[in-house]
Amino acid sequence: MIGKLIENIKKTNAPIVVGLDPMLSFVPDHIKKEVFSEYGETLEAAAEIIYRFNVGIVEACADLIPAVKPQIAMYEQFGIPGLAAFKKTVDLCREKGLCVIGDVKRGDIGSTSAAYAAAHLGTVEVGSNTYAPFGEDFATVNPYLGSDGVKPFLDVCKKCGKGIFVLVKTSNPSSGEFQDREIDGKPLYELVGEKVREWGEECMDESGYSEVGAVVGATYPEMGKRLREIMPKSYILVPGYGAQGGKGKDLVHFFNEDGLGAIVNSSRGIIAAWKQEKYAAFGPEAYADAARQAVLDMKEDISEAIGK
Repeated sequence: MIGKLIENIKKTNAPIVVGLDPMLSFVPDHIKKEVFSEYGETLEAAAEIIYRFNVGIVEACADLIPAVKPQIAMYEQFGIPGLAAFKKTVDLCREKGLCVIGDVKRGDIGSTSAAYAAAHLGTVEVGSNTYAPFGEDFATVNPYLGSDGVKPFLDVCKKCGKGIFVLVKTSNPSSGEFQDREIDGKPLYELVGEKVREWGEECMDESGYSEVGAVVGATYPEMGKRLREIMPKSYILVPGYGAQGGKGKDLVHFFNEDGLGAIVNSSRGIIAAWKQEKYAAFGPEAYADAARQAVLDMKEDISEAIGK
């Protein structure tokens, strides 16, 4: 699957992933009013609202980007209807040829981890039928429980041709409470990076990159530089651009010399662009056009920074 992601990145010349993390506050009133009139003020309405909002974003941006990253919590909060909207969003994006990174941050052991891997990347058997429950191309994985939690995902990656992104150094301010603690003279995030490299050797793609990638926040560029050295064959998913303070100039060391090796996420900086002063002229009715312009601006910023 990493080969398809690289192919999409080369085609669009945009190492960008749009985070489909919709909140009701991001959705223009005209969509909410329309749906509430059909469904009432219900969980079903909330789920339909965020799905229709996503359709607008995806239709406007699909030709510009290689991938999307729906954050499952934004859907789960609306219960079963929300999960149905998540699945519909995944299906829509795959129909558009986009790679889908399920931001699910799963991490457990044994049969539980295997079940998570089957649900998001693999298949399940129901009688004589086989189903792919959610059907993402990649999933984010929390490695805190060690190899026991990651191995079931590796097994599914090898069996089904999928990929994972392991949390290594996250973009949030308190990440250092654990991730920066020194163990045997090294910060914990470096030790996790070394395990990502080791796990990745089991799942190499003909592109030269591994199906096992890493999540490293744009808010920590110097740590990103070190982790790039530790994990030369792992793709780095870089959150923290835009709304969390990361800029194109912070991203240089996340990429390899071939201009590949990283993909940068922006969520509300794109999907809620219409609420920003910079894009206010688009107005709520044209929220999707504002998102498209935000993608174009992000692409230019990153291209200038990495010299592509």
